[in-house]
Amino acid sequence: MANGSISRFYAAVCVERGIKINPHIAAALEEPVLTENVTLKLTGNHRLRRVQRLDDRDVLALSQCLRNNRCVTGVDVRYNHITDEGAGHLAELLQEDSSALRSLDLMFNNIQTDGAQVLSRSLQCNSTLLSLRLSGNKIENRGAMHLASMLQVNTTLRELELAACDLATQSVIAFAIVLKSNTSLRCVDISRPLLFSHQEEWAVHFSEMLAVNSSLVELHLGKMGMSDTGMERLTEGLRLNHSLRYLDLQCNRVTRDGARHLAEVLKQNPTLEIIDLSCNRIEDDGAVYLSEAVARPGCVLRELSVSSNNIRTEGLLSLAQAMSVNTTLNHVYIWGNHLEEPVCQAFRELVASGRLPPEQTDVSAYEVDGRVFLSEVFNSLRRHYHSSGTDTSRTSDTATDHASSPDSTFPPYVESRQLVPLQPC
Repeated sequence: MANGSISRFYAAVCVERGIKINPHIAAALEEPVLTENVTLKLTGNHRLRRVQRLDDRDVLALSQCLRNNRCVTGVDVRYNHITDEGAGHLAELLQEDSSALRSLDLMFNNIQTDGAQVLSRSLQCNSTLLSLRLSGNKIENRGAMHLASMLQVNTTLRELELAACDLATQSVIAFAIVLKSNTSLRCVDISRPLLFSHQEEWAVHFSEMLAVNSSLVELHLGKMGMSDTGMERLTEGLRLNHSLRYLDLQCNRVTRDGARHLAEVLKQNPTLEIIDLSCNRIEDDGAVYLSEAVARPGCVLRELSVSSNNIRTEGLLSLAQAMSVNTTLNHVYIWGNHLEEPVCQAFRELVASGRLPPEQTDVSAYEVDGRVFLSEVFNSLRRHYHSSGTDTSRTSDTATDHASSPDSTFPPYVESRQLVPLQPC
């Protein structure tokens, strides 16, 4: 369907349904886009201009326009005013046999339990959607349980983001159970759940999952309240895992002992390439443990963030020395630690020599009165490993050419498996 046709159809739907035309949607549909693999970018937090945020009525009109449309394969409606009703309209679109949507970004809307339920019900029979992002919606424990049950049936979804969704211990454990048998998901984000137990039962279940899962590439476990005990449990499974490449552990309670357990994994694990330990408290001893692992031959770690970990000169110098031995690690982020002059000089030399590219670290050296200092540069670890590896998208003001083809490097899905009963509480 040509752009003009979509735009005219949108106007006609608004007239028929008595919906006021949203200029933000109208402008997006009038933009010149490619003939296929297009993601409509309708975010409500536009940086350059004020936009009219979408509500449920706008989503109804938009979903009507996208029926039988093979050009638009993604919808990005973050930071709008979409509620459970709007989620229902999108669920109806996903249930259409003609649906071509491969990515749906609903982050930071007002979707709750009922909206998560209707979305999960539609995905039980959907065979096109690859990415669903619901972070920042308060779907709570019951909504998450519905999504976990959906993963027992859905064999297509590759990416699921549920950060800051108020998940409870029951649903977090449910995802760990489902991931033991689900072989389609590549990226999972369950950061910042609401866990009131200090026993860290979830870590035991995720350890057991990692020991048998062979398809998960990216796992985000930030703000889980994980202690060194939880890290010890988690690393037991990581030692047996040979598929995970990105492990996000930011904003937890990991200290030097937890870093030691993780360093032991790095000495054996042949696949972990990116680790985010920012905003923990590993201190000098933890940094030394990690540096020893990085310096060992065969370590494949490429990107490491230890920012804001109360690390002083000894630990940061050991990390700089490890980089001179192992040339694989080429992204390092250290801001928020104690950057004394020996550290400043060491990292200035790493950058000046080309060993550490300036765009792959978060510090930049400068000199005043013969002394070297480091300033902060706003670089950080890439947020998504799986998407950046399989996405060749081109971003424009209102539309993105989104081509996320399945990754052929992973084993095909095996249909035969037994469903685990997961009932919402």
